[in-house]
Amino acid sequence: MRNQLNHIAVIMDGNGRWAKLNNKTRLEGHSKGVSSVRKIIQKSIELKIDYLSLYAFSNDNWNRPKIEINGLMGLFSQTIEKEFNAFMDNDIKVSFIGDLSRFPKALRKLIDKTVQDTYNNCTLNLNIALGYSGRMEILESTKQVVNKVISGNLGVDNIDESVFSDNLYYSDLPDPDLLIRTGGENRISDFMLWQIAYCEIFFIKKHWPDFNEQDFLDIIDEFDKRERRYGRLGEQVK
Repeated sequence: MRNQLNHIAVIMDGNGRWAKLNNKTRLEGHSKGVSSVRKIIQKSIELKIDYLSLYAFSNDNWNRPKIEINGLMGLFSQTIEKEFNAFMDNDIKVSFIGDLSRFPKALRKLIDKTVQDTYNNCTLNLNIALGYSGRMEILESTKQVVNKVISGNLGVDNIDESVFSDNLYYSDLPDPDLLIRTGGENRISDFMLWQIAYCEIFFIKKHWPDFNEQDFLDIIDEFDKRERRYGRLGEQVK
């Protein structure tokens, strides 16, 4: 590839609209979306992508009807348990970013165990955003930096982008090179606002349950054709 592709982020949108179009319940739409997750994880491994970040549940999603939230909590638990052997067999390291404090205790314990048990895996770093808000992440990082200044452990003149990044939820996570959003909406929805400054963004009309390996490959092919300048002139990067 001409362009380095180390980290792909995905806003998995459109499960509910897919369900409506197919006369299914919203939870059936979310369940169908899990199959697309499996496909994209496997294709990422085949392509030797190092990091894959999936936006599974935003902090604002707590505003949805309680019946849907309860169904999603059960689906998260069921999926993590069901996919655990696949995580181990495929050498996938699983991590989570976001505020997990409002999630059921049993699910939090399952998340902690999955993170611990897959910690030494290294073929693919799978990063799942749950209860996540990009604005909240930036605010939390700001608070951490301010506290270090107040305690005398950090000088104001020493604050730079790297210091700020080190205080994000997952400080070792490199910035995404490519962001994909399915479902036909052309917005970021508070996802990784700090990290996507120079990210190539693709908005796809297909709903997430219909998104497949070929769609993934087509986007990567288009990504590779883009000229990534990072503020330089086109002549400077050729």
